[in-house]
Amino acid sequence: MKFVYDFHEGNKDLKDLLGGKGANLAEMTNLGLPVPPGFTITTEACQEFLRNGTHVPGLAAEIDEHLATLERAMGRRLGDPEDPLLVSVRSGAKFSMPGMMETVLNVGLNDASVAGLSRQAGGNDRFAWDSYRRLIQMFGKTVCDVPGSEFEDALHEAKAAKGVKDDVQLDADDLKALVTAYKKVFVKHTGHDFPQDPREQMDLAVAAVFRSWNADRAVLYRRQERIPADLGTAVNVVAMVFGNLGADSGTGVAFTRDPASGEQGVYGDYLANAQGEDVVAGIRNTLALAELEKLDKRSYDELMRIMATLEGHYRDLCDIEFTIERGKLWMLQTRVGKRTAAAAFTIAAQLVDEGVIDLDEALTRVTGSQLGQLMFPRFDLSSSPESITRGIGASPGAAYGEVVFTSKRAVEAAAAGKAVILVRRETNPDDLPGMIAANGILTSRGGKTSHAAVVARGMGKTCVCGADEMEVGPDYFTIGAQRVDEGDVISIDGTTGRVYLGEVPVRPSEVVQYFEGDLDPAHANDPLVAAVHRIITHADEKRRLNVRTNADTGTDAARARRFGAQGIGLCRTEHMFLGDRRELVERLILARTDAERNDALAALQPLQRADFLEIFREMNGLPVTVRLIDPPLHEFLPSLEELAVKVAVAHEHGKRVEHDEQMLAAVRRMHEQNPMLGLRGVRLGLVIPGLFGMQVRAIAEAAVALAAEGGNPRPEIMVPLVGAVQELETVRAEAEKIIAEVIGDSGVEVLIGTMIEVPRAALTAGQIAEAAEFFSFGTNDLTQMGWGFSRDDVEGAFFWRYLELGIFGISPFESIDTDGVGRLVRIAAEEGRATRPGLKLGVCGEHGGDPDSVHFFHEVGLDYVSCSPFRVPIARLEAGRAAVESEGSDHR
Repeated sequence: MKFVYDFHEGNKDLKDLLGGKGANLAEMTNLGLPVPPGFTITTEACQEFLRNGTHVPGLAAEIDEHLATLERAMGRRLGDPEDPLLVSVRSGAKFSMPGMMETVLNVGLNDASVAGLSRQAGGNDRFAWDSYRRLIQMFGKTVCDVPGSEFEDALHEAKAAKGVKDDVQLDADDLKALVTAYKKVFVKHTGHDFPQDPREQMDLAVAAVFRSWNADRAVLYRRQERIPADLGTAVNVVAMVFGNLGADSGTGVAFTRDPASGEQGVYGDYLANAQGEDVVAGIRNTLALAELEKLDKRSYDELMRIMATLEGHYRDLCDIEFTIERGKLWMLQTRVGKRTAAAAFTIAAQLVDEGVIDLDEALTRVTGSQLGQLMFPRFDLSSSPESITRGIGASPGAAYGEVVFTSKRAVEAAAAGKAVILVRRETNPDDLPGMIAANGILTSRGGKTSHAAVVARGMGKTCVCGADEMEVGPDYFTIGAQRVDEGDVISIDGTTGRVYLGEVPVRPSEVVQYFEGDLDPAHANDPLVAAVHRIITHADEKRRLNVRTNADTGTDAARARRFGAQGIGLCRTEHMFLGDRRELVERLILARTDAERNDALAALQPLQRADFLEIFREMNGLPVTVRLIDPPLHEFLPSLEELAVKVAVAHEHGKRVEHDEQMLAAVRRMHEQNPMLGLRGVRLGLVIPGLFGMQVRAIAEAAVALAAEGGNPRPEIMVPLVGAVQELETVRAEAEKIIAEVIGDSGVEVLIGTMIEVPRAALTAGQIAEAAEFFSFGTNDLTQMGWGFSRDDVEGAFFWRYLELGIFGISPFESIDTDGVGRLVRIAAEEGRATRPGLKLGVCGEHGGDPDSVHFFHEVGLDYVSCSPFRVPIARLEAGRAAVESEGSDHR
C-alpha cells in the first residue's frame, strides 16, 4: 500500500485518500499555480497509525524517499545548519474541520540552524528568532501538550518589559530571550529539552497530527457536523515560505465571493510581516484584502488572476490561503469555502445566471438545514436601538443572551436553560463546546477569516468579530466608559456587526414572509428571496415525494398550506380532547353504564365534527389523514400521586370528596407500569365500545358537510398501533358500516389505513395491507420500540454518552437509523405493495422533516413525508435534492 504522494501525483478528486487540503494542493500544482513543493501522507496511513498504536510499517522509508525529492527541489536539506530546509506539517481531512486538528510551522529549525536561516534571509536575525520561537510554541502545545497559556504569558511579559503592544515590535534580542524562556517552559512540562534533531521534530509532528483526529474538540466538531469518525486525516509536509520576513512579506486569506452574503467582490484579510496562524487565530486585527493593492500591487493583481482561475476551475466560491515572501506570491491552500445559509442560496443562483452550473446542480449546493436557518427571525430595529459598538458581521443572524467569558461558563449556563453570548478576545479550538452551547459569539479581535468566524459560519451560529473598541477582561468588557459584566444581556447582529445592550426584539425573516405570501413590498426584489424562490420552485418541479404536514387545528393547517403542504399526513385527535373538553373525557372514563358512556361520546361527537370540518375546509381538495385517538386515557386524568394526596388530606379533615374518590379509583384501575406499551391506540378502540365509532362518524359527517358546501373533502382514517391484521379488520368493519350510513350518495370517499409503528406490523405488512389502503410510518414509536428506548427518558439519561463514544453519530430520534429502523420501513413498503400494488405510503414521525431522512424515504419509494408546518419548505427542498441526486446516481 502506498502511503505518501508528491503533490504532482494527486488531484482534487482524491479527497478520501489525500484529504481536502492535500487533494487541492495537488490540483493547484497541476494547474501550474505557485505552490511550494511538498508531499501528503494519506488518510490510510492515519487509520493504520490509530489502529496499531503509532507504528505504520513502511511509512518511514516512504517519507525518506519523498523528503529527499523535496530537498532536491528546494536545493536545501532538512537540518543543514548552513542552509536549512524548513517545512510545515499540517492536517487535512476529507471534510474541512477549521482549527480542530493540528499544524506545526517551521519544523527543522534548531539552535544550530537558526543562524543559517538568518543568513538565508540576508542577515535578518529578527526573522530567524521569531520563526524559532513560533516553532517551540506550536510544537510544545501541539506535540507535547504544553499549556499554550504559558507561552502566551511569556510573550506578554516580553512585550510588557519592552513597553510595546504588538509582537512585531519586539527586536531580535527580545525574541532570542523569548526563545530561552520558551525552552524553560518546554522543559518544565516535558522533563526534557526541546528536540534538536529536525527529522525527530517532523516525525513527532506527523504523529501529533494523526492523534489530533481523536482529540476532544475534533470529535465534538465531527459530531456537530455529522462527519464520520473513521475517515482519519491526511498530513501535508510542505516547504516553508515565510510571510514574516518584513514589510514586503505577509500572509492572508481570501474568498472569491463574500462567504457571509454571497456578493461578488474582493473579500479577505491580510497581515503584513506575519505567518498564517496569525490571521486565523485573530490575535492581530487584519487589513481588508483590498488594502494589499496599495501595499503590493503586483502580488495583488496576480492573486486576483489566481482567484478567478480557481473559481472557474472549481465552479464555486473558493477559500484561499496565501503567503507573500519578499514580493513573491505562494498559494498554500484552496477549498470550496464554507458559507452562510444566505450566501449558499445567493451564490447558487448567481452561478446559474453566469452559466457556470444548471438549476439541478444549484439545488444540490444548498440544504434544508440552511433553509431552516434562513427562516429564523431577525432583529426588529424599528425602535432605532443604539448600538454600543460595531465589529465585523462574520456570520449572520440575530442572537441575544447573557454575557459569558469562558467556554465552560457557556456550557454550564446553556445547560441551565439560559441563552448566552460567548465573549472572547479571540476564540481557539478549545472554545468549541462553548461556541456550540452559545446563541452567538462576539470577539474583539479577528476578521471574517478568524477561527470564530469560520467555525460559526459552519455551524450556522451568529458571530461578530473584530469589535476592537471592546476591551475584554476576565468577567467583563468595556467600550470606553461603558462596562458590561458577566450575566448582563446583550444582542448581536451577525449581518451588520452591531452590538446592542439588552434584548432587541425580533421580526419574522423575509424568507418566512415569502412562504406565507406576506412579504413586505420593500423586500420583493431581495436577491436572497429571489434565490430561495427560484431554487425551491425547481425543487418542486423535480421532486417525486409529496410533502404533507402534521396539523391538528385549522390555523396550523392554513399556515402549512401557505408553506406549500400538499395535505395533512397526521391530524392527532387527542389534542382535541384537552382544555375545556377534558371534563367530557373524564365523564367517558368514569362511566359506569353503557348509557353514561354513550352520553359522554354523544357530547364529544359534535365538537369533533366541528374540528374536522374546520380542518377539511382549510385543506379543501387535499388529503387529510386523521389518526384515531392514540395515547392512553390516563394522560387525560390527574396524576395518581396528586389525587391520592388530595383525597387523603380531605379524609384527614373529615370531608368526603366523592368525585375525587371516583376519579382516584379510576386512575388506580387504569394505572400501568409502562403505559406507552399498554392500553392505547387500536387497543383503546377495541376495549372502549363506541370510542372509535364516535370519531369515525364525526369525520364522515364533517366530510359530507363540506361536500354539501361544494367543497372537495379527502379524508383518510388512520388506525394507530396496529400489530396484527385482525385488529385492523375489526376496526375497519365497524368503520365501514358507519361511513356507509353517513355518506350516502354524497360522493365522499374515505380511505382507511394504519400507522406502521410496531415492529411486528412492519414484519407482517403483507398481511396488514389486505385490510389497509395506506400505510403511514410512525417512525417515533417505530424507533422507540425497535431500539427498546423510551424516547421520553433516554435523551438525558445516556444518549450523551452514546454520542461521546461514537455509538451514535446522531440521535436515532433526530435522523432515521437506516440500518435498523429503516430496514423495517423498507420491508413493510416492499411487502405491503406486493400485497396491494396501489398501497399509498407515507411517514408522519419527526423524521419526515429531517433532511437526511427525507433522502432515505425517497430511496425506499414512499409517496409522501409529513412534518410540522415550519419544516414543510425544508422537506420540499430536500425531496427535490433527493430526486436530482438519485438521477445523478442512475446516470453513473
